[in-house]
Amino acid sequence: MKKLSKVFSALFCIMLLSACAAGIQNDETEVRQESTTGVEIEEKDGEEYFLFQDVEENTYRAELLENVPRNTYDFSHMSVDENTGFRTYHDEENGITSRMGIDVSEFQGEEIDWEQVRKSGIEFVIIRLGYRAYGESGDLVLDDMFDKNIKGAMDAGLDTGVYFFSQAVTPTEAVEEAEFVLDHIRPYDIEGPVVYDTEEIKGDTARTDGNTRQDFTNYCKVFCDTIEHAGYDSMIYANMKWMAFTLDMEELTDYRFWYADYHELPQCPYEYTIWQYSENGTVPGINTPVDLNIWFQKEG
Repeated sequence: MKKLSKVFSALFCIMLLSACAAGIQNDETEVRQESTTGVEIEEKDGEEYFLFQDVEENTYRAELLENVPRNTYDFSHMSVDENTGFRTYHDEENGITSRMGIDVSEFQGEEIDWEQVRKSGIEFVIIRLGYRAYGESGDLVLDDMFDKNIKGAMDAGLDTGVYFFSQAVTPTEAVEEAEFVLDHIRPYDIEGPVVYDTEEIKGDTARTDGNTRQDFTNYCKVFCDTIEHAGYDSMIYANMKWMAFTLDMEELTDYRFWYADYHELPQCPYEYTIWQYSENGTVPGINTPVDLNIWFQKEG
């Protein structure tokens, strides 16, 4: 009987392992990397997700939204200058090229040699116009170097845009921020975008901590629509974590994005216009590290 018990026990274990294996097989997850964009896609139970990492290498998984236009860039067409780190993109077949750019604020200091910046190969610059303080007061503040930077960049012949760091907690405040920006750019003939920048405040509390996903999405639309109504091009700045979990991307398909990602290849599955690929760039004429950007240009 003991021998029979052992046999039955062994058979039971085999059956149990077989059942588990079958369950694992039914729940099998397929992970693939898209050959052109480099985005990592996970398919499970008929649904698609994408995987990405933040700047601290934490890994996240987010639903891949079918109704949001996809990024179609083929990064086999991208080149990196070994000396400068500048990236360029040229896809003749699909009519996509690129322009090299930077973004600056008062943190780049007072003495930027804009002629030297232009001669280094930089073609456009996005300048911080100002910000709303993230404390309770929420004061609107003009960047200390805004006027000097925009005059210097434009005199050097660089295409120039601006960005504003938002901490809006109502639609009225989003309009107020847009009007603040408009008041300060009207004296200048800017050709680049006016960018709405919302970000997570790390290591501190912020007045926007109570905003919902719908709030952040609505304020993007309110700001950008106000800017567009005044005759300027608008854009939204965001990283992948913000796009995946904070903004409702399905409501923002009519707006262009400036995407921030410092990995070797961008991890965003969705369409974007500018990629900020470094926060530690070196550019002749600027004495501090500076953000580097590539602006994808589509013919037609």
